[in-house]
Amino acid sequence: MFELLKTDAETRARLGRLTTARGVINTPMFMPVGTQGSVKTLDPRELREIGAEIVLSNTYHLCVRPGLAILRKMGGLHRFMGWQYPILTDSGGYQVFSLAKIRKIKPDGVEFRSHLDGAAFFLGPEQAMEIQRVLGSDIAMVLDECPPHNCSPRTAHAAVERTIQWASCCREQPRGDGQMVFGIVQGGVDAALRERCARAIVDLGFDGYAIGGVSVGEPEPEMMRAIEMTEPFLPAERVRYAMGLGTPAQLVELVARGVDLFDCVLPTRIARNGTAFTRRGTLTIKASYHKSDERPIEEGCTCYACRTFSRAYLRHLFNVEEILGLRMLSVHNCHLYLELMAEMRRRIAEGTFAEFRREFAEQYVPSRNVRAARLSE
Repeated sequence: MFELLKTDAETRARLGRLTTARGVINTPMFMPVGTQGSVKTLDPRELREIGAEIVLSNTYHLCVRPGLAILRKMGGLHRFMGWQYPILTDSGGYQVFSLAKIRKIKPDGVEFRSHLDGAAFFLGPEQAMEIQRVLGSDIAMVLDECPPHNCSPRTAHAAVERTIQWASCCREQPRGDGQMVFGIVQGGVDAALRERCARAIVDLGFDGYAIGGVSVGEPEPEMMRAIEMTEPFLPAERVRYAMGLGTPAQLVELVARGVDLFDCVLPTRIARNGTAFTRRGTLTIKASYHKSDERPIEEGCTCYACRTFSRAYLRHLFNVEEILGLRMLSVHNCHLYLELMAEMRRRIAEGTFAEFRREFAEQYVPSRNVRAARLSE
C-alpha cells in the first residue's frame, strides 16, 4: 500500500510511504543494486547502517546462477542473502534483450542463450512471475521489452504493444505471499507511445508503476523528456519508479518531476574504479594530489569511511590493490545517495524542496565520464 503524504507546492516532488510485507519504505528512496543477490562489496549490516530500506536483485542473473533449485531449497532470496527487509526484483527482460548471446522474440516470450555458457532458456510472462515467486521478492516487476533508444518507430511501437500484452499476462499469474507487482511503461521518446503504454498499463491495475526505457544510452535531455511524457499519466495514489537512474544531480531533478523510487549501479561501480560522489560532484581518489591529503572523502559526511579514513590512506589502498579501498568508497557513495534521499524527504516535508533543488544544482558539477547506468553489476 502506498500513502501519498505531501506534495511540493513549487514542483511535482512527493513525500510518501510504501508498506510492503517486510517493512515500510519511505519515499523518495534509492535502492542499492544487488543484481546477483549482493550489493557489490557491502554486507547487509552495512546497508542498514547507511539507511537502505530496500535493495534490488535481478531475475535473469539469479535464474542463471545459482538457479531456481538452489534458491527454492534455501528458502528464497531473503534467507539466501541474509537480508530480511524488502527486495524488488527486476523481471530480467532488460538483461535478456541486452546480454543474451542469441534471442528470438515470440508472442509468448523470448528464447535466448545465456551470456555465460550459451545454455538455452525461455522467458515469458509466466516464467518471469514464477521465478519471482520462488525468489520471494516483496515487489515483482512485469516482463517488458526494452528496445535500444535509437530503434526505429516500428520497433518502438511493437515493443510497446508487446509490453502491454505481457503485462496483462503477468497480471493474471499467481503471486507470492504479500508480493506486490509493478507495471512498466515503455515508449522511448515518442509522446504518443508513452501515453498509449501508460494508459494501457494503468488500466490493468498494478500496485505501482515503473518508467522503463530510460538510461539506455540516450542523452540526458531525452531521458528527462521520457519521464515528463510518462508521469502525468501515472496515478497519484501509486508509487512511481524510474528504472536504472541516476547520478545525484539527476535524482534531485527526477524527484522534482514526481518520481518516488530509483535504482542505479553507479555508486558501487564508480567506487570500484576509485571515484567518489560528493555534494559538489565526483572526486578521483587515486589522483596523485591526494597522496598526503589528511581530509576525508567529503568534509561533513558522517559515513564510516569519512569518519575514519583520510584521502591519503584510501589512495594508498587503491595503489596497493587492497579491497578495503573500494569497499570504503562504496560505503561512502551509497551513504551519500541514501542521505540525499533522506534530505529530500525532509525538505519536502518542510516545504523547502524547491530551495534545496536550486542550491544543489548551483554547487554540483556533473562529470562527463559518469552517466546513469541500468547495466547489471
